[in-house]
Amino acid sequence: MREIKKEKIGAMIHRLAAEFVRDEASGASLLTITRVELSPTGKEAKIFFTTLPESEEDTALKFLIRKTPEFKRYVRDESRIGLIPHIDFKIDYGERNRQRLDELSK
Repeated sequence: MREIKKEKIGAMIHRLAAEFVRDEASGASLLTITRVELSPTGKEAKIFFTTLPESEEDTALKFLIRKTPEFKRYVRDESRIGLIPHIDFKIDYGERNRQRLDELSK
């Protein structure tokens, strides 16, 4: 898959994931989509997220896993991506660690 096309698809999935979470989440926590990583073939997408409060991460992950089929339908309906990649939601520990380093450096 060409790099430019991969970046566009990644950006589109990121935007759609953020919209989907905004519309579907309960509001019990602030769930933020931080980044999307596409496999070299474009057949798999890892969608990373964080939550506030941090204690809601496991609940948010279970929610996103449960909603994955609905999210794939949402991507199919709202985009012109031909083959919808396999979606895998992940907690973004890298972003969480970066935030901690920022706090410690203050």
